[in-house]
Amino acid sequence: MKIEHEPVLVQEVLEWLSVRPGGWYADGTVGLGGHSEAILRASSPDGFLFGFEWDEESLRQAEKRLSPFAGRFRLFRANFAEMPQILAREGVQVEGILLDLGLSSFLLEGSGRGFSFLREEPLDMRMDTRLRVTARDLINRLSYPQLVELLRNYGEEPRAARIARAIVEARRKKRIETSLELAQIVERAVRPRKRGEHPATLTFQALRIAVNRELENLQHFLSRAPEILKPGGRLAIISFHSLEDRMVKRAFREDPRLRVLTRKPVRPSEDEVRRNPRARSARLRVAERCRS
Repeated sequence: MKIEHEPVLVQEVLEWLSVRPGGWYADGTVGLGGHSEAILRASSPDGFLFGFEWDEESLRQAEKRLSPFAGRFRLFRANFAEMPQILAREGVQVEGILLDLGLSSFLLEGSGRGFSFLREEPLDMRMDTRLRVTARDLINRLSYPQLVELLRNYGEEPRAARIARAIVEARRKKRIETSLELAQIVERAVRPRKRGEHPATLTFQALRIAVNRELENLQHFLSRAPEILKPGGRLAIISFHSLEDRMVKRAFREDPRLRVLTRKPVRPSEDEVRRNPRARSARLRVAERCRS
């Protein structure tokens, strides 16, 4: 299944990373290869890119997309949290690193793993199928207090108690197996928080974050990323919800090896949001490795 994906803030990423010919860069969230392609094009004719992607099918599609740049990139099936260790083992430091923490179009629309509350799919939500715990496991096994905690901590869901109660009552009758089942349970329990938002949005966010240990991976990456940046090299991170954005902001501010370049996050233009509505919540923060 071919999924079209438009990467967000592409020009802003290229400018803030100061992508130039001959530079070495790393894309920690390759997805379908949109940002990677732009970086390779802007660093032509001899720039090099290290790419990291958890999902096997996304990596396969990205490799095809990047094939015109053969010999100028190397891809790893690995989470971005592993990037500092892998590049250190390779003896590599780079001029720029990008993370796009948004959910890729392929995972949402083409993976069949229950990331979307609009589709009838197995309630899986693993970005890497080698992971052991699925969203179905969490929904059916966690106690009521644990569900409340998960929804509050990872979804910042103000109606966590009501949703958790509805889940527990529903699973007493039968196991919750699919994404659409879960979405309908939440939809019956609460109304949308704001116009145009599905009631299950934050529930699905919380489960996805928990299954894939997204915040733990981000924290680990942030603690070690400066080690693989050359002095003057830049780290650019695009986040889509406040949990990640707060972590990035705090890490940039508190790490003495980094100098913050974006006092406020860079947001997409009105034109980009009209063209690609998924970009509307994107926030780009950039820091630079200190030279001394």
